[in-house]
Amino acid sequence: MPRYVIERDFGKVTEDEMQEVAARSKVTGSEHFSDITWEHSHVCSDDGGAIKSFCVYSAPSTGRLQEHADQVGGHVVTRIYEIVGDITPEDVKV
Repeated sequence: MPRYVIERDFGKVTEDEMQEVAARSKVTGSEHFSDITWEHSHVCSDDGGAIKSFCVYSAPSTGRLQEHADQVGGHVVTRIYEIVGDITPEDVKV
């Protein structure tokens, strides 16, 4: 199954608001999108305090991920990238 990184923009939100969106995302995924798997997310803030996340999912298509995001709401999907490989420091020969 293809894997993707989803870049999401939440704007300026509180930690409680982020928790609400995350909980809604998890429930929506388990109840309506059994064909996608949320692996993990990195939550970041920019210089102005706006929150972005970079979430790794396995899914059959980018369209399916967008459907999930639209149903969850509370954020904007900025971009979806297909993961074409993974690398760790241990993988690099010097």
